[in-house]
Amino acid sequence: MSSEVYRTIAESGHAEFVISGSEFIGHARPVETVQDAESFIEAVRDEYDDATHNVPAYRVRADPLREYASDDGEPSGSAGKPALNVLQGQELENVGVVVTRYFGGTELGVGGLVSAYSRAVKEAIEDAGVTEERPHEQLAITVEYDDSGTVRGILESEGVEFEAEYGEDVQFSVRVPTEESDDLCDRIASATSGRADVSGPTE
Repeated sequence: MSSEVYRTIAESGHAEFVISGSEFIGHARPVETVQDAESFIEAVRDEYDDATHNVPAYRVRADPLREYASDDGEPSGSAGKPALNVLQGQELENVGVVVTRYFGGTELGVGGLVSAYSRAVKEAIEDAGVTEERPHEQLAITVEYDDSGTVRGILESEGVEFEAEYGEDVQFSVRVPTEESDDLCDRIASATSGRADVSGPTE
């Protein structure tokens, strides 16, 4: 997978509108993995299980890039593909979307559906906000108490995100830009004379 900066969304987004009696609800969420995307889709389907359709699409950074869309019972090509096309057109990655539709009794036709599903995704993305992100990975670092201050000092000086859990030993869960990961591991290994147990990337 490339270590280049990529476009994604900053947070979850939401959109709602009505066309000819049919209610459309757009949901967008940043995701890290295909599993995240599929869990998000299932959660929306569970929450809106009384809806006529829940149309999903996602683009997830993997090797190769994973793309998925489904019409969920709408006419072929009228729903899932337009939703995915918005993500492709805006070059967004690590994004999952679901458009929920409650049918209002009036057929919209394929053209109307394409327009509505595209609009729901676009508006949900606008609500979420587009941002640029660098690929990150998770590292798990385990050290004894004597080394924990040293490791914490390195993590703080590097400005990476981390959480520390103090038990019999100290476990740091670290989120580090992929391109900086090797240097950080080398620095910690050197500072602790190899006593730090570093594993990753983790899911």
